[in-house]
Amino acid sequence: MDATNRNTALASAMVEELARCGVRRALLSPGSRSTPLALALWRQPAIEVEVVLDERDAAFGALGSALATGVSAVVLCTSGSAAGHFHPAVIEADEASVPLIVLTADRPPELRGVGAGQTIDQLKLYGDAVRWFCEVGTHEADDDGLLHFRSVACRAYAAAAGDPRPGPVHLNVSWREPLAPIPVEGAVTATDRLALEGRGERPLSAVARGPEAPDPLLLDELAERIASAPRGLVLAGRQPDAGLAEPVCALAEAAGYPLLAEPTSQLRWPHAYEGSVPGYDLIARSRPADLEPELVLRVGELPTSKALRRWLGAVPGLRQIVIDPVGEWKEPTRRAESIVRADPRLLAAGLAARLKAGAEARRAATAGDGDRSWRQLWVDAQHSMGSSLAELLADRDELSEPGIWPALAGVLRDGDQVLAASSMPVRDQESFLPPGRARVRFLSNRGANGIDGLIATAAGASLGADARTWAVLGDLAFAHDIGGLALAARAPKLRLLVLDNGGGGIFHFLPQAEALPAEEFEALLGTPSGLDPLAAASLFGLSAARVRSPAELAAALAGEARVIVVPLDRRRNLELHRELAEAAASALSAA
Repeated sequence: MDATNRNTALASAMVEELARCGVRRALLSPGSRSTPLALALWRQPAIEVEVVLDERDAAFGALGSALATGVSAVVLCTSGSAAGHFHPAVIEADEASVPLIVLTADRPPELRGVGAGQTIDQLKLYGDAVRWFCEVGTHEADDDGLLHFRSVACRAYAAAAGDPRPGPVHLNVSWREPLAPIPVEGAVTATDRLALEGRGERPLSAVARGPEAPDPLLLDELAERIASAPRGLVLAGRQPDAGLAEPVCALAEAAGYPLLAEPTSQLRWPHAYEGSVPGYDLIARSRPADLEPELVLRVGELPTSKALRRWLGAVPGLRQIVIDPVGEWKEPTRRAESIVRADPRLLAAGLAARLKAGAEARRAATAGDGDRSWRQLWVDAQHSMGSSLAELLADRDELSEPGIWPALAGVLRDGDQVLAASSMPVRDQESFLPPGRARVRFLSNRGANGIDGLIATAAGASLGADARTWAVLGDLAFAHDIGGLALAARAPKLRLLVLDNGGGGIFHFLPQAEALPAEEFEALLGTPSGLDPLAAASLFGLSAARVRSPAELAAALAGEARVIVVPLDRRRNLELHRELAEAAASALSAA
């Protein structure tokens, strides 16, 4: 603990506890009022610190680190409007259940509401978006004050980690002068060793948690319901736990169900389950009657595919079971008959064991013509459709947004991360990324589904996990977070794949594209930025390349360029998606 003065003692006590709890990364933006905490973080050997000029990018960088590692990162700013720039990342952390510790420095109470400079009302600034808010207050460096700062840090870490739901916490910390580490005789009056030193390498207070095991009677009931519905599906949407793949695949195998997993479920890569059906979005567009399920078991959030949601919503009498481990109630269909709160790993493993023990005959249940299993119907549909689409894309020697994903899949390796931007990239990833064998983590900012802060998020994810990270984003998302390139320049394992289609490509798929005159559509929704991504990359010292053909793209992906720009056409992209949907429908009808 730094006993130079009252502020250094309190700040270093708080940071000591954060480090002992497990914090390993902090991003801070410069400012005077935050000096005590900034110095404490900078001098803490267990915590890596990045100084980021733009508070919004600092917050998204911290979010990215936590998103990739599952461990809270810290973001710090000075008083005033600086704290407001954290809000978008706080919203995303809330909606996506990502642990994040937000520290805002503040003026002491006597300087609030009296016209003092750089002073706003920071109390509960982020409203209900945080799991816990604490006005830490001004304290002396006595026993009570030091224990308070230590205890608050431990509670903040526990609240962010999830009790029960992970997310952001906000600590508003007031500081009186001196803000600099100026020696003050007798400023530290604490005598209690626990207040002065804490518990050594252990945090002052640690929250112990155990998995929420499902009730055996519940397992019996759910297993019976699954066994009585041979035409079922396992849906896997966005969720962070890569360890869920084995028990969920075992459950799907035991039930005889196809697995429809979007990449951010962490269940599509590595591909291990022969009943995996990655092309479900295009299958759902055709609404094949012979593939209509009678029961859906969902893990994670609802998959991104709107076609899948609409199709399942139209299936009469469809029963849905949603695994909801922390009570978030993420059930927008409003049709689930059971929302099960239990540890997903334990629940899936328990159900698989029960089904496997007594369901050999049930797994052989057939549908349709009586000689092909239900799961095989889906697998055959996937194979027929997938082959047709692969041929269609291969026959066109042109760059395309759907074609990006097979190309990227070819260079992914164990330990890589992929962050797909909201809007078209995450949807095309869901539809066109083939299964693979490498252990890859798929990330997204799909809590609030914004395109803001994506470069900073990807940079934070790469730094936090120390992993090669591919960020796939459109030119508007790139332009929106151009300041994030400053942080990207410090993340040497980050690669940015910029799909430069000259504006908002997704809007061509919406009714506005046909309802609005072309000039109005382009001005209000197409919104070409005119930004040259190569010039922007050069401004921040990032190597960049523009590719013109699939061969050049393959070479660039295998090369060293940090920013790869892929010129594309929005209108041609709409046409190609329609061609692919028609080809999929034809393949399915012929299967």
